[in-house]
Amino acid sequence: MTKAELVTAIADKAGLNKAQAKDALEAFIDSVTASLKAGDEVRLVGFGSFVPVKRAAGTARNPRTGETVSRPASNTARFRVGEGLKSALN
Repeated sequence: MTKAELVTAIADKAGLNKAQAKDALEAFIDSVTASLKAGDEVRLVGFGSFVPVKRAAGTARNPRTGETVSRPASNTARFRVGEGLKSALN
C-alpha cells in the first residue's frame, strides 16, 4: 500500500475528504518522527511500538569492490508488532 492508497483508505473509513485524511496522516508521521528524534518510544496499544535505536559505528564492506569502509554511528527506528496486530495477521 502506498501513501496515496493509505490516504484514500483513511478518507473512506473515517468519512473525511482526501485533503483532511492527508493532513491527519502527515500530522501522525510528524508526531512520531518528533518523538523518535527526542528519544521517546511511541506505543499504539494493540498495534505496535516505534522504538528509537542507536547504532554504533562499525565497519562495512562494499560488495562490488570488496573495500572495507567505516560506517559512522547513527540513529534509526524499529517497529515492534503488538499482540492485536499479530493475532489479526495469523
